[in-house]
Amino acid sequence: MARAAFEIAGRHVAAGSRATVDLPAGSLYTHTPLTIPLHVIHGRRPGPCLVVSAAIHGDEINGVEIIRRLLREKALNRLAGTLVAVPIVNVLGFTARSRYLPDRRDLNRCFPGTEAGSMGSRLARLFRKQILQKATHVIDLHTGAVHRDNLPQIRADLEHDGDEALALACGLPVMIHSPIIEGSLREAARELGVPAVTYEGGEALRFDEGAIRAGLRGVLRAMRALGMLTPSRGRPRPAPFVADATRWVRAGQDGILRAAVALGDRVDAGQPLGWVSDPFGERTSSVEAPEAGLVIGRTNLPLVHQGEALFHLARYERVGSVVREVERFSQELENQPGWEEPPIV
Repeated sequence: MARAAFEIAGRHVAAGSRATVDLPAGSLYTHTPLTIPLHVIHGRRPGPCLVVSAAIHGDEINGVEIIRRLLREKALNRLAGTLVAVPIVNVLGFTARSRYLPDRRDLNRCFPGTEAGSMGSRLARLFRKQILQKATHVIDLHTGAVHRDNLPQIRADLEHDGDEALALACGLPVMIHSPIIEGSLREAARELGVPAVTYEGGEALRFDEGAIRAGLRGVLRAMRALGMLTPSRGRPRPAPFVADATRWVRAGQDGILRAAVALGDRVDAGQPLGWVSDPFGERTSSVEAPEAGLVIGRTNLPLVHQGEALFHLARYERVGSVVREVERFSQELENQPGWEEPPIV
């Protein structure tokens, strides 16, 4: 007996087929229709329904490229279950190159949303009702904010069995315990009983080839673990390293930052991470690591104010092992055969 069609936004996608669907989301004040584009691949065989979303913050564009590459994977021709890919959730923010909606609300703080609320609340309700309610698992793709760069990492509520299992399935070396944030997509998924994790990598408004490749690999690994794709024949991947804690190191004075460490670097307690000076060099302060750890995020803008977050450190019991695995993982991504396209430079 043939598998039933997948229905979404009034469209029916037959088993063994794929379709691009425009989810109506209102209109602009010019009377131009506004839609959220999504792509559905509905496998012939039963299985999970994975939602992969990106650009819920409109300036976080690495996830858009991850989804584009994901949809080109030949392995999806033998998909079990259903993949719903939503490359641009915050369409208005994306077209304006902004993290926020036009009313300056953060869409990822507007869930579960209401029918009569703000613009963000209405969009959140639409996404929840039309997309999240159909999901069995969710991977939400993010980057750092403007002028902030994140090392590829998975964030999840590791005290929740379903979220932890999905985070482990992504197979990235760095995993951060991140409790559910009120109003977030992950909170809406939790209320529906759907495991959801966040992938972070790169910087807003910039393509980062390493972060794109890492995110794509994480999604594909999760799909294999969920039984949606044929398992890989490669060597078993090591277990991710879970940070004991994370903290931002902040500027002690206003000035111009000269950074001394990069993403993925190991740092020791008391080690200078950089120096902040006034333009004349008459007043300089050292930015030092309060403890040993791994640099998982940092500012890329040298112009800083006192108290501004500069370096994001993750603490590990065996930080040396984490650094070696991050280096091995990065090298593996660079040398992996079979990439169909030249890297973005």
